[in-house]
Amino acid sequence: MRIAVYLPLLLSLIAPLAARPLSERCEPRLATWLLTGSALVLGAASTVSLGLLAATGLIRIPQLAALGHWSATSAQRDDPAELSVALIAGLLVGGAVLAAARMLWRRARTLAAAALDAACMPTRDGTVIVDDEAPDAYALPGLPGLPGRIVVSTGMLHTLDETEHGILLAHERAHLTGHHYAFVALAQLGASANPLLRPFATAVAYTIERWADENAARATGDRSRVARTVGKAALAAHRAPALTRAAGAALGILGRHGPLASAGPVPRRVAALLAPPLDRRPVLAAATTAVLTATLLATAEAAHDLHRLLETVGAR
Repeated sequence: MRIAVYLPLLLSLIAPLAARPLSERCEPRLATWLLTGSALVLGAASTVSLGLLAATGLIRIPQLAALGHWSATSAQRDDPAELSVALIAGLLVGGAVLAAARMLWRRARTLAAAALDAACMPTRDGTVIVDDEAPDAYALPGLPGLPGRIVVSTGMLHTLDETEHGILLAHERAHLTGHHYAFVALAQLGASANPLLRPFATAVAYTIERWADENAARATGDRSRVARTVGKAALAAHRAPALTRAAGAALGILGRHGPLASAGPVPRRVAALLAPPLDRRPVLAAATTAVLTATLLATAEAAHDLHRLLETVGAR
């Protein structure tokens, strides 16, 4: 293993710089897919690369080399990676696996709790009205057989007029039908394995809100009205404490609990709604796909290099 094993690590350092531009210049639905895929692919590839580097250190330990019938002396001579690099990679990959496992466990527990809460809530057309003067609204995702719910406080309903009620419900309904909690959770999974990828998770939390905003704009046909509703609801929610502790965790927005205002940079969302809808930008999509393809090919090449190394040191 020479260059290929380090390429995913290098791309994990550089690629996150494109997260915010991609989230602001590409159509939100496509941007969400691209950003989530980038976080997952780069997170997995960088973890595998670290594991491959760590493996080169393990086969230099005589006791472990004997188990695989490898020559520790030949491995030390033929492998270009320094032992110190292999040891550091081993520590990093161990931390990455533990962090990813911890994140998966917490997310699964949160999602299951949210689904059970949603199933137990009495609804009116899938919407739960909670008698609370604190303005808040959020979506509780469900599971197969357990439908999701939209929860709105009376305080939020009093803040908005009838037309804005429809916009709010269209926004929250888009979160449920688009399974936005899954995109955020997957992006956070990649970022938990590789903290350098956190900009992707942050960008996904923004693009799912933009995705829901655009769905509401298409449903109502009035982008400026949706922009005013987003700003109005966010301002009202910002002035009051959160209604519940389930909202942020259920949707997975930045791993926090909080009101609508915490879902993303509201001024950027309002400005985007006041501008014409974004295009899909096929050049950006093609460039992102090319980077991810190169990452996968480099990881496969590095794994093949390790396989050849093991064959070489095992033949001596």
